Amino acid sequence: MPALALLSAVLFVGFEQIVAWQYGATGVVGLLLLTVGIKAKSPAVSSAGAVVLALLMTGPAV
Repeated sequence: MPALALLSAVLFVGFEQIVAWQYGATGVVGLLLLTVGIKAKSPAVSSAGAVVLALLMTGPAV
């Protein structure tokens, strides 16, 4: 069980670094809002994080 927790922590930190490299600080804030909202079972916070990440991934509409 501790190995699974360590592996999931390493994967999450790696994913967070990829998001930070690709999308900057705003991407990290969106990912943080999404994970905090899921853990706290707050639909408003997780939706805000999902919207931030979706806007970053789609780019400008122009």
